[in-house]
This record gives sequence, structure tokens and C-alpha cells, in this order.
Amino acid sequence: MNQVVFLDPALAIQLALAVPALGVVLIALTGRWPNLRDTIMVATAVVMFTMVLQVLPEVLAGGRPGVTLFELFPGLRIAFEVEPLGMLFGLVASGLWIITSIYAIGYMRGAGEANHTRFHACFAVALFAAVGIAFAQNMFTLFIFYEILTISTYPLVAHKQNQAAKMGARTYIGLLLGTSIGFQLVAIIATWWMTGTLDFTDGGIMEGHVGHGMGALLLVLYMYGIGKAALMPFHRWLPSAMVAPTPVSALLHAVAVVKAGVFTVLKVATYLFGLDYLSNLWTTEVIMYIAAFSLLAASTVALQKDNLKARLAYSTVSQLSYITLGAMLAVELAAIGGGMHIAMHAFGKITLFFCAGAIYVASKKTNISEMDGIGRRMPFTMGAFLLGALCVIGAPPMGGLWSKWHLVIGAADAGQVLMIFVFMISTLLNIAYLLTPVVRAFMLPPTDGYKGGIKEAPLFCVVPLSITALGCVALFFAADPLRAMLAGMFAG
Repeated sequence: MNQVVFLDPALAIQLALAVPALGVVLIALTGRWPNLRDTIMVATAVVMFTMVLQVLPEVLAGGRPGVTLFELFPGLRIAFEVEPLGMLFGLVASGLWIITSIYAIGYMRGAGEANHTRFHACFAVALFAAVGIAFAQNMFTLFIFYEILTISTYPLVAHKQNQAAKMGARTYIGLLLGTSIGFQLVAIIATWWMTGTLDFTDGGIMEGHVGHGMGALLLVLYMYGIGKAALMPFHRWLPSAMVAPTPVSALLHAVAVVKAGVFTVLKVATYLFGLDYLSNLWTTEVIMYIAAFSLLAASTVALQKDNLKARLAYSTVSQLSYITLGAMLAVELAAIGGGMHIAMHAFGKITLFFCAGAIYVASKKTNISEMDGIGRRMPFTMGAFLLGALCVIGAPPMGGLWSKWHLVIGAADAGQVLMIFVFMISTLLNIAYLLTPVVRAFMLPPTDGYKGGIKEAPLFCVVPLSITALGCVALFFAADPLRAMLAGMFAG
């Protein structure tokens, strides 16, 4: 890869964390000058992404650059190390933040939302936390940033400050903090006690230290403690959070929050348990079947939702379970497929939420039943919606085809034929609930008798959703380099 590297990767890692932290301060200080504040927000996102890119060449070359900030106890450190999966998540989160920042400016102004400064500052904190999670060298560091992400996004969910927003935010914070402290923290302490380390290690740290009986219990605690992965029945926080403005929905579903959840699932499965150890635990198959149930049940619920954001929220619950299921298959192909799905779903789902927000800004419509014929007035938005939907479905020529292909082949490699049928049935449900809005938008006459011309949302909304829609296509052709990079997870 021809890329000029100006910074030492260890320094770039530190700057990737420092830049959004500084951005929070600058955004807060420039609140009285909206144009300057918004410029700083976009500039912060661009510089942060540039810092993340500086780490990429060494990771592609097989290196794992890292830095330790300080050590609390012997072997318990705040430290960062970038391996292929973390590199992927860091690129997705920081890259999509640039586009989301631009979109947020258009949406927040176009929809007449208040408290822009607080909104953008909390957004920057969330991205600081997301990169901290991506680059964490151990489970202790990851957990700290995981909690920062939860707390920083609470004001975003409650942004509108009406009764619905407050109730949705309470469900959000209650379930995420409840699962992480009640389950995940307990599992982390037990892991530290029994193994003497929380470092992410090739092949895992459990074998030889934790018996299979205790390991089976720890797996359940981890999988349900990682509430951001939205495994049923601890998934309600995700639909509840849809009371937030659409840029927040994009942050939750594509840029940071749920991706932090399934990223952590893959990190725990691969680097704490290890796939070989994982395959010997009886609860691995239990979690796999729970993920399969979540996958199909959420798709079925999505099919029944008329509110577009609610339909997309349950779609996300389903798609996250693809990745959890892939991790529980405990084979390399499925784990790679799960990692690829983080990127593919991110681009597809952020496009769909951007489109939902653009529809609201331009027409104030939120229900699918109200959107008949809307493709005639918003052809760019609904055309992008179609591309995003095809990516989530996994249809060619969209990137989602390759992540789902690897998951299916991984299921075959693991001898789980039933899971292949689960993936196939889910894909049919994806087609039903994601293409219905497109068909109604382009094939049915407007229900409100609209006779005017094209009336798209502001350019700051339409341009970002067009870029992410094209990204869905680009990922179809970039899948092989992505797969090759993720294969480095098992190179050691």
C-alpha cells in the first residue's frame, strides 16, 4: 500500500485519542459561534482519521504497534495495541465520524434541533471512547472506554428532553450499565483472578488456567455483559434509543456503540477464550442458538414495524446477532466473516439511517405507510436507501455479500448446517422488511397528492448519504484486502 507515514505508530495511537479529547474542549468553547464550532468538529474528525491511518501500514505489514500509558498494578495496565480487528474498527469509527459530522450539521439545523454544542461535544467524547475500545491492549482498558462510551451517549439519547426521550434514555443507561457492571465486570475480575492477566493474547488466556466448567459460566457472563451487542433479552435499550435525533441513531447503529459491542464479542472470543478453547465449552452452542433466535426474532419484529427508525433498530438487533453467532461458531472463517460484517453493516445501516433522517427533515414523515411515492420527490435519498438495503441484505454488488458469505462458509466449516438455514431465512426476512419501503416509495402514487418537483433534504444531508451508499458498493471490491487484513488475527 503506497502511503507516506509521517508519524511513529505509537505516537499516532496517542494522538488518535488526544485529538477528539481536545476537540471536545474546543467545541464547548466555541458554542457561541456555530459556524466555527461546526468547522472544528469536522476538522477534529478529519485529523483523528488521519492519525488512525498512520497506524495502518505497520498493521498491514504484520506488526502490532502499541503504547502503555501507565501501570496500576503489576500486569494491569492502561495500554493500547493495534491488531487487525482493532485496526478495522478504528478505521470504520473514525472514517464514518467525518461523514456523520457533516450530516449532523445539516440535520440539526434542518430539523430545528436545540443544544447543538452539547450534542457535538458528547459526540466527540463517544468517538474518543470508540477508538479507545478499538485500540485497547487488554480487557481492563477496553472496559474503561466501554463505560465512557455508555455514559457519553446518554445525553445524546435524551437530547430532546421530552418525556419519551427521558424514558428511552433511562432504559438505555439502565440496561447497558446494568449488564456491564452486573455481568461483564464480574467476568473480568474472575478472569484476572484465575489467569493473572487481562491481556489480549493470540490463542486466548483461558487454556490451562480456567477449567471448562468455569469457562462455560464466564462465557455467559461475558456475552450478556457486553450489552451493546444487543443479544436477547437484553436488547430493549436499542429500540428505546430511537427517540434520539437521527445522527445519534447513526452513531448508535453504525459508527460506535453497537459496533463496540460486537467488536468486544469478537475480541473476547478470539483473544481471551481462544477459538479452540471456546469450541470445547457447552455454553458456546447455547449462546449460538440464542444468537440464532435473536437473529430471526428481531427480523420478524422488524417486519411488523411501520415506523422506519423502529424497523431499522430491530434490523440492527438481528444483524448484530450475525456477528455473535459467527464468534460462537469458533472457526476462523466465521470470525473473519464477523469482523467483515462490522464494516459492511456499518456502511449499509448508516446509509439507511441517514436516509430516514433526510426523509424526516424534508417531509416530517416517519412511518413507512406515509412514504408512498416519496421516491419521486426524493430520488437521491431513496436510491441511496436501496443501495444501503441491498448491502445489509447481502446482495451483489454490495459489500454485505462477502461478510455473509464468510459466515455461511464458516457455519459449514463448523458442521452447523442448521445455522446455514438460519442465515438464509434471515436474508429472506431482510428482503421483505428492507425493500418494502423502496417499492412503496417508487412504485406507489403519493398518498398526500403531492404534485411538485424534487424536494430533497439539505445538501449536508444528501451528500453524506450518497457517499456512504457508494461506500457500500466500494466495499464489494475491497473485500479481499479486508479479509486478508483480518486473517492476521490468526497469524500468531
